[in-house]
Amino acid sequence: MSSTGVLTASLLAATIAGTAAPAGAQSEGYQEFRRQTASALTNPSNSESSGSPKREDSLTEFHFINKKDSLNWASNKAKAEKATGFHVVVSLQQRHLWVMLDEDTLLSAPVSVAKNTTLDYQGFKKKFDTPRGERTVLGKDADPIWQPPDWLYYETADELGLKVVQMPAKGLTMPDGRRLYVNENNEVGVIDSIGPTSFDPKLHLIFGNTLYIPPIGTENRKVSGTLGKYKLILGEGYLFHGTPEKNSIGMAATHGCIRLRDEDIEWMYENVPVGTRVYIY
Repeated sequence: MSSTGVLTASLLAATIAGTAAPAGAQSEGYQEFRRQTASALTNPSNSESSGSPKREDSLTEFHFINKKDSLNWASNKAKAEKATGFHVVVSLQQRHLWVMLDEDTLLSAPVSVAKNTTLDYQGFKKKFDTPRGERTVLGKDADPIWQPPDWLYYETADELGLKVVQMPAKGLTMPDGRRLYVNENNEVGVIDSIGPTSFDPKLHLIFGNTLYIPPIGTENRKVSGTLGKYKLILGEGYLFHGTPEKNSIGMAATHGCIRLRDEDIEWMYENVPVGTRVYIY
């Protein structure tokens, strides 16, 4: 590595953030799940037990950008409180999640939510938030592989003071004459005067003062461990997932997803079927 003059940074370390789930876990029907809830109700997952969700607004200090923001929060909160049947409720202000069956609480868990900051670097702009509203669980995976979006590379470059260049799938020639390409192992490598060299796909590709974004689909855009053991897919890049960052639970620390403790995301993976409604306020 040193002979190529590459400065590297770990993808996993740079994020504070797929193997498919068993078919039975993803296709479990809602009616079958309802027949199983008797067990969950007689043996709830935590000390809050069954009954109405413990949404003690008086214990939380709420913050809003403006009147429109507060009205949007109130509207989505009202929808969540009127929801019936089996559903999930997330309070972003309280950083808490409830899994409900009508008025019975099956799971009550602290979560980590979006940090509500904005990245604006070299023409790339991204707000890290979790939109309020109603979503649906679209799928779920065990041992999920994360494919980092472009914002990860711009965020890293911003922290290190680097330029950002998107590498096309066909490769590119760098200013010093060396060429980046995708090799037979579907990993990004470099060709210089002494021939091709491979790199650890878990590391960023930094040459001189430039960070190169590897093409989507390469091994360099696949990171294991960041999402924990399980994920539930909510669409548009938003997920419920686990995390190796245990201390982030209960904090506003994510880039938009909702993180849970290991035991809580495992419970949701096993008990929340695809098609479940999710209310976020």
